[in-house]
Amino acid sequence: MELIYVLDILGTFAFAISGALVASDKKFDLFGVIIIAFVTAVGGGMLRDVLIDAHPINWIGDLNYLWTILTAVVLTFLFKSKIAFLSKTLFLFDTIGLSVFTLLGLQKGLNYELHPIIAIIMGMISAVFGGVLRDVLTNKVPLIFEKEIYASACLVGGVSYLCLSYFGISEDIVFIISASIIVIIRLIAVKFHLELPKIKDDLFSKS
Repeated sequence: MELIYVLDILGTFAFAISGALVASDKKFDLFGVIIIAFVTAVGGGMLRDVLIDAHPINWIGDLNYLWTILTAVVLTFLFKSKIAFLSKTLFLFDTIGLSVFTLLGLQKGLNYELHPIIAIIMGMISAVFGGVLRDVLTNKVPLIFEKEIYASACLVGGVSYLCLSYFGISEDIVFIISASIIVIIRLIAVKFHLELPKIKDDLFSKS
């Protein structure tokens, strides 16, 4: 599980950078940037732990998350103009983090003996609600509500995890395959600008 932990930290770093950049663009001061970076990186996992009454809450039980977030904030302040050149790398880390957060949240839900459907929801909350909180706090419409396939990729990956687990496949293999599915869906969606359909008219709308 060491590799998964490393990927978790990389995802946390990418999410924190994302939050720090948004806060910086909004002209927040240093404290504001730290708060937004923190919320983006661990807000989803923290909300999940509160909902399922898990203790200690994710970042409280492992200070490496805090050090990772603070490192991301410092690097953003020092090299903000250069980070744009790393956008593809950060996007990859962000996507990997999305997949890892989803499955770790799902696993935690199952460990707490939640119904599999609720466990999937906990996985999705872990992965996407940090970004939702970031956007709400910075007065933006959350990304997952208006464009791009984001949470849907988490849903597919979570269902894949449960289906593969049902057949008694090794947990590590199940994790890798399910995480890969999330990453692939996310990459394809961004590359080809895929979006979920929007409700515009219903059957009774006048043409």
